[in-house]
Amino acid sequence: MDIIAQEARVRQVVVEYSLKHGETEASSRMSIYRWQKRYDGKWKSLKERSHRPKHHPREQTEDEYALIKRYFPYYDDMIMLWDRLREKGYKRCYQSMQRAIRRLGLDKALSARHRRKPKPYQRAAYPGQKIQIDVKFVPNYCVTDGKKYYQYTAVDECTRFCFREMYDEHSTYSSKDFLMKLLNAIPFPFREVQTDNGTEWTKQLLVKDPSNKTLFEEALEDMGIIYSRIRVATPRHNGKVERQHRLDEERFYRKMHMYSLADGRKQLARYNKKSNNISKSCLKFRSPNAVLADYFAVM
Repeated sequence: MDIIAQEARVRQVVVEYSLKHGETEASSRMSIYRWQKRYDGKWKSLKERSHRPKHHPREQTEDEYALIKRYFPYYDDMIMLWDRLREKGYKRCYQSMQRAIRRLGLDKALSARHRRKPKPYQRAAYPGQKIQIDVKFVPNYCVTDGKKYYQYTAVDECTRFCFREMYDEHSTYSSKDFLMKLLNAIPFPFREVQTDNGTEWTKQLLVKDPSNKTLFEEALEDMGIIYSRIRVATPRHNGKVERQHRLDEERFYRKMHMYSLADGRKQLARYNKKSNNISKSCLKFRSPNAVLADYFAVM
């Protein structure tokens, strides 16, 4: 018999004695009265209960719950929801918002994800130390003219500052053009560029001659920028830009329709400015522009 059952049986004896001889003869009257209310003839009714308080002095208010319920249906991305709530006066942290969503039962529609434990990785120490670049196919459901378009994306590993451009051609010429636009768009110099092994970047998997380089590789060499390629069939090594592509799908392409390349570039340029002001959990819930401002402040 465990200690909880023993205590409950002792209380049973005390309660039955008090019913025959009176409360003052048995024990503390307050305890006796409390046990008598709970006693139903079985010792299990006298087992110790939780002392956890039902309310907390700093618990979220009804107005805060109402604010979450109001804006939750409009955001699939929890970070963007948290940013929106803060604009409306919400003062709680991101984790508090998540707990409130669970209490309200709003998270039942969200699918559970099995998180992969990442291996130790040496993070970039300063902006521009390494830039990850990749290409995303623009989804067909948001294109009205029936053509294929491609989004070139560059993400700085340190600040997560992101730049994108759209093309109607998937080639090394487009890769070089994107590199030139990246130099003008990114507000800091960079020393290394990392890509996968696609033919729009390199021909090293197709030819044995190391001097046979693409326009993209030649441009990097002329500017003195280090070029590195990830291992074959390991897209997780380019994980930061791959993750950004998934966010772009959820935040941008599912809500847009483009009628031409010029129209797509115009909408993407607006999203470029907006995305760098969205908070990221990997940056301790700060935006890329906010982190970049800290580096500029000490330079």
